[in-house]
Amino acid sequence: MLLEKILQSQGFGSRKYCQQLIKNGAVTIEDQVIDDLKFKISEQQLNFKVDGKAYLYREHVYLALNKPKNYECSHQATHHFSVFDLVDDLLLNRGVQCIGRLDQDTTGLLLLTDDGKFLQALTHPKKHVPKVYIVKTADEISVEQIEKLTSGVELRNEKGIFAATDVQKISENKLSLTIHQGVYHQVKRMLAAVGNKVITLHRQQVGLLDLGQLAQGEFIFLDEQQIRAAKNLDELIVTL
Repeated sequence: MLLEKILQSQGFGSRKYCQQLIKNGAVTIEDQVIDDLKFKISEQQLNFKVDGKAYLYREHVYLALNKPKNYECSHQATHHFSVFDLVDDLLLNRGVQCIGRLDQDTTGLLLLTDDGKFLQALTHPKKHVPKVYIVKTADEISVEQIEKLTSGVELRNEKGIFAATDVQKISENKLSLTIHQGVYHQVKRMLAAVGNKVITLHRQQVGLLDLGQLAQGEFIFLDEQQIRAAKNLDELIVTL
């Protein structure tokens, strides 16, 4: 592939801008400056540098971000910050999108990608990718409320019954639960349906990918094992 096309695919800018980078001697491969616009190289396992900074060619990018509070999953946030402020400009140039959304007041694991097939695999209603949340409630959680969450509740303007699995009480006002759908404000509405109220909401896991100790506001690139875990294709939890 032409080097200029590789640079463009990685989010460095327009074809013209990428050509200028090459002409200016800003691109090096194996410590050799490449200034030939006709230079071709295999993109597989390609490591290169632009202005001295190292990059690895990625056909697609798969990111895990620990979303802080008061960030919106929108490029054009209206009342808060945008989660896209937390990722590099090169990734924005590649058109990364959030896989699903977390409310501005919800924290935790948020996945982003520029791979449409991967996005569809995690968000299509038929896939039922499980998501684990940690919930702090206004009132003490009762045995009856846990039973109702497990057996399922109806949500206004939604079809069907919405049940949680693996509901575990952590303390008087805190529990973890797993949902397999992704309707608007689902966890908050489910808790309201059983007579309680969500005070804080944190997503800890998507599929078999666990947030682990990733710092708030930080993101990482997912490797192949982590991607499979997010798609719920393996048997064991993978921790970031």
